[in-house]
Amino acid sequence: MATENTKVENKDIPVEEKLKALYELQLVASEIDKIKILRGELPLEVQDLEDEIAGLQTRIENFKADIKAAADAVKNRKADIENAKALIEKYKAQQDNVRNNREYDFLSKEIEYQGLEIEFSEKKIKETQYAEKLKTEELATAEADLIERQKDLDLKKSELDEIISETRAQEESLREKAAILEENIEPRLLAAFKRIRKNARNGLAVVTVERDACGGCYNKIPPQRQLDIRMRKKVIVCEYCGRIMVDSGLAGNEESAE
Repeated sequence: MATENTKVENKDIPVEEKLKALYELQLVASEIDKIKILRGELPLEVQDLEDEIAGLQTRIENFKADIKAAADAVKNRKADIENAKALIEKYKAQQDNVRNNREYDFLSKEIEYQGLEIEFSEKKIKETQYAEKLKTEELATAEADLIERQKDLDLKKSELDEIISETRAQEESLREKAAILEENIEPRLLAAFKRIRKNARNGLAVVTVERDACGGCYNKIPPQRQLDIRMRKKVIVCEYCGRIMVDSGLAGNEESAE
């Protein structure tokens, strides 16, 4: 990595050299863009599938928790029924030994109440078991979907890994080259370059003049402005799209140097 002592003072670099460095950086950045295009939508598709799988896994865990809660609820209701039946038998036995009608009526009401409790619990058991059945079906569907989505993810990842493997060395080399170029471009120009690239639809921050027009937006460039561009005495941007413009002669020299 260049040190403070080995770096060229940017203010002493002629504008022509700055333009050459910017154009060369653009060529390297465009090559990196081509690799990204080669990968296409695969990274996004992989991310979407991973998000979908995470969502399915959460749903599955929730279904399992709901099913367990339903099973526990049914178990508790059945225990309530057995308890109510035991109380009914107890109260019936007590009725055989009551001393007056008041005690008998009290026990009769308790028996009736426990009978109602049994009916209520049986109703709740049916409702809970039906809900549990639905949740079990939803769980099975979610688990099947998870298997399919996982297959899709494995396939997409395999495709992406293959492309990354094929282009890794090239991309690393290009990124190293870009880093070296960036070190020798003054921060203000580099920041402008990156800002323009970010906002440009095709990632072109530096373009050539083609057929008297900007190579980025294709708007006509006045003759005097074209002359200024060919003079390479200052950095000139397109008044329409804001891209940095260089003449075809400078671009031709850089491309032949590649």
